[in-house]
Amino acid sequence: MKTTIDGAGRLVIPKEIRREARLVPGAPLEVRWRDGRIEIEPAPAPVRLERRGRLLVAVPRKKLPKLTQETVEQTRARLLEERASGE
Repeated sequence: MKTTIDGAGRLVIPKEIRREARLVPGAPLEVRWRDGRIEIEPAPAPVRLERRGRLLVAVPRKKLPKLTQETVEQTRARLLEERASGE
C-alpha cells in the first residue's frame, strides 16, 4: 500500500493495516531509521514483574485488549511465512 506524508510530517497508515495491527487512535508507536528503512511498530506495553509461586510473571500496567484466537492465528501464520522466506 502507498501513502503520503504531509508538510507537518504526519503519515496516514492505511485503514487495513491499522485494523490488522489493531492500532487505535492515540496508540503509542516506536519509529526508527534502520538500514535505509523507516520502521514503525507498536510500542511495547509497560509491565511489572510479579512473583506467582516459583514463577516471575509479566503483568501489564494497564488494561489491554483481549487476545483473540484470530489474532494468534494471524501472527502465527505471518511468523511462519517470514521464517520460510528467510527474513
